[in-house]
Amino acid sequence: MKYAVVYASATGNTAMLAEEIRSYMKNAECVYFGEAKENIPPADIIFAGFWTDKGNCSDEIGNYLAGLREQKIFLFGTAGFGGSKEYFSRILEQVKGHIPDENTVIGTFMCQGKMPVSVKVRYEKMLESDPENERIKAMLINFDQALSHPDHHDLEELKAAVQESIMM
Repeated sequence: MKYAVVYASATGNTAMLAEEIRSYMKNAECVYFGEAKENIPPADIIFAGFWTDKGNCSDEIGNYLAGLREQKIFLFGTAGFGGSKEYFSRILEQVKGHIPDENTVIGTFMCQGKMPVSVKVRYEKMLESDPENERIKAMLINFDQALSHPDHHDLEELKAAVQESIMM
């Protein structure tokens, strides 16, 4: 089996997932590993990874997905806000919207990912302006919870999702 891992990673979280996929798929032939570009060699499965940008994938992955034809695709991604399967499902549905119908999404995986410290600083400034704002307080709690992600448990779940998808 030939596969490609095509991803965008703003903070390293999605890159960590991409590396885990490559490690797991060591018995198959990796024809490409890296950022989206033109002329990626043909593969039996495309593992397409993204970081979440306003509830969707980044433009470079969206454009890449839109150009795929008759491919089996496994989507994987990270989001700074997390913990909710429903939230991840909404993001995945948005990302799937970039994929033309003649392709097949064979599997998906999403997990929380740590965010840059600049995000926490921005949240803290927002809280200074509005100290009783429960939404901002929750955003700061989420920031702290995200610091350990992707963690070992996330990586194990990713491997299980990949295994289930390629065995179909």
